Amino acid sequence: MDVEGMARASRSLRDALEPTIGSVYFSPECHAEYEQLGFDPSIGDAGGVELPDGAAYFCSRGSALGQAPGTVIAAAFGVFNPSAVVPMVSRGWTLTTAGQIAAARDRGALAQLRRILGEPPEAQWASRVLLRGVDAAHSAGRPLYAGLLARGLPGDPVGDLWRAGDLLRELRGDAHNAAWTTAGLSPIEIGLLTELWWGLPSRTYVRTRAWSDDQLDAGQDGLRSRGLLLGNELTELGRDVRERVEVATDRQMVPSIAAIGDDLDDLLVLLRRWSAAVVDANGYLSGPSDLAS
Repeated sequence: MDVEGMARASRSLRDALEPTIGSVYFSPECHAEYEQLGFDPSIGDAGGVELPDGAAYFCSRGSALGQAPGTVIAAAFGVFNPSAVVPMVSRGWTLTTAGQIAAARDRGALAQLRRILGEPPEAQWASRVLLRGVDAAHSAGRPLYAGLLARGLPGDPVGDLWRAGDLLRELRGDAHNAAWTTAGLSPIEIGLLTELWWGLPSRTYVRTRAWSDDQLDAGQDGLRSRGLLLGNELTELGRDVRERVEVATDRQMVPSIAAIGDDLDDLLVLLRRWSAAVVDANGYLSGPSDLAS
């Protein structure tokens, strides 16, 4: 597969999966489950989509790592300010265990998907295809992917579909962390580059990662000194560096894309239909600009 074809296939799967699988973070059913454990309720909404309590978000997603301290969860997530993550995780582990919140996460995610999608007859086929992509990947250096892999499958079509998609989502996330760290970028720098690469105003989306103004100032200064920013805009070099990070991420997904093979186009049709339904039902953001605003 040439570089262009690899990138197109890998990013198409990423985009088609995201609303269906990432809906776990905006699910009212999940938020209610976490509130039962003692976490705060949803912190409000963005464009009608409920936003998660921070401690519940870090502990629920981080539960793939077990009862890990906040420093470890911040390291695995990569792009969040550890000084915000650590106290939230510390508080979270006084309320629940990793096993309890992982089970709550599963229940809430599947309750929302069933509310929006019902029981799609194609779910079993789609989960089998996605699991071929899961089976083709290795777990070395991929902590969130490995942690989810150890949890096994729920054992029903919608549950297996969601778990397989979550695995591939975390696989790409782990791969992306490896790509930008290898490129010599810091968590603040990759955030600043990414929001501009998406076409968002500078210092908007990156603020959702809890960096201070002083930290963002220092990050921008570092990027300017290397010719990646001119003022608050990407230079040609900056755009090229950010694109190469994404290509390096795409390259790590090739075994999974190859294993899905000729079923990719039909899979994308299904995933796009399901993801559109999720967005229409306010189960996922219409785009990163919803948070940037």
